[in-house]
Amino acid sequence: MLKSLVNKYNIAGPRYTSYPTVPYWDGDTFSLERWKSSLIKSFKESNSKEGISLYIHLPFCESLCTFCGCNKRITKQHSVESPYIEAVLKEWNLYVDMLDEMPVIKEMHLGGGTPTFFSPEHLKILIQGILKRAEKAQQYEFSFEGHPNNTTKEHLKALYDVGFRRVSYGVQDYNETVQKAIHRIQPFNNVKRATELARQIGYTSIGHDIIFGLPFQTLEHVKETILKTKSLQPDRLAFYSYAHVPWIKGNGQRGFNDSNLPTAELKRKQYELGKNLLAEVGYEEIGMDHFALATDSLYKSMISGDLHRNFMGYTASKTQAMIGLGVSSISDSWYGFAQNVKRIEDYYSLLKDNVIPVFRGHILNQEDLIIRRHILNLMCQFKTSWTADDLYFDELPDTIIRLKEMEKDGLLQIENNTIEVTTKGQPFVRNICMAFDVLLQRKQPNTQLFSMTV
Repeated sequence: MLKSLVNKYNIAGPRYTSYPTVPYWDGDTFSLERWKSSLIKSFKESNSKEGISLYIHLPFCESLCTFCGCNKRITKQHSVESPYIEAVLKEWNLYVDMLDEMPVIKEMHLGGGTPTFFSPEHLKILIQGILKRAEKAQQYEFSFEGHPNNTTKEHLKALYDVGFRRVSYGVQDYNETVQKAIHRIQPFNNVKRATELARQIGYTSIGHDIIFGLPFQTLEHVKETILKTKSLQPDRLAFYSYAHVPWIKGNGQRGFNDSNLPTAELKRKQYELGKNLLAEVGYEEIGMDHFALATDSLYKSMISGDLHRNFMGYTASKTQAMIGLGVSSISDSWYGFAQNVKRIEDYYSLLKDNVIPVFRGHILNQEDLIIRRHILNLMCQFKTSWTADDLYFDELPDTIIRLKEMEKDGLLQIENNTIEVTTKGQPFVRNICMAFDVLLQRKQPNTQLFSMTV
């Protein structure tokens, strides 16, 4: 039965870190001024109540990992660090200058690229520069992505000193054949050292990122990686499907042949094996592809109903406004999205002219806002409802028709104006969200834009 469902529903689809998804943003109605207005509105509504989130993209890496779909610049020249930090701080100051009051930062995340490409001293300068013009919320959470091979005690201590208590390490897979294929060689001992160092310094949440569906990866490889991960007991785990999108990412995802990738059926078996092994030692499944111990804030937020999803993935709390700094970062005012330019040279050029370096975005209309709430509900709580009038939209009857086949397959239940995803249906939540995605339904792409759902 599982095999037939995988074959039936393994289609290209969004991961829904936003709605509308980026390919369906309306550039004709977007402008930098409209984006600024939407952010100012959101900031006035929410800053004093919940604060804002801040994502900072640090794009530099010393070597290319061929599984990676992120925006990055490969270099061994560390002279790039200081100019980039100066540019990010200038962008931050441009945003703060247009807001009426001091921002209160509830969440901050450093992503990449490789944030630990930067020296501890430069990372400290960056965060101190941000905090010169902001306050920390009472219950703030600062986190960063660390590369196990180059995250030092000094990195961990420097970021701890400015408020960071959560770190996430990219593990991917421990098998040497798989590591060579994705150009990410990192022995288990490096991950062990980095994990234990973080605990010794006082980090309260340590995460590991693991990928299934990688080239040459077998069930045994997944089992080995999960068992080694269990021995380190990270507080949370991202265990997600490799997104093979070489038509978007170019040569960075062509370090192997498509024939070297596991089949959809094998990928689903890899996921089920990993999920069962994690459950045996107390990891709870959170939303889609995430797991956490009951002591971690991500699990607590799922129980309390506060789990949120945005361009950073799943987060333990929601803020209405999220500002993205750095090349390619995406900001979210709730009423609109804006993405920065992707080339570092363009980023520097616009900031030199005191222009916020946005190159595209989308202003949400009323229909977008309603459907966004439904998709967030499904992705975070596995259920949604339209019992309230403000959650009804004109194409809802058509959405229900599209969901009927999934209901027959046991993936969800529709009752009393409510949809609830079943345990059987949770691996297919992306497909369920696609039924709500009216923009996708109206304009099916001629070419493949998204990774496969399984």
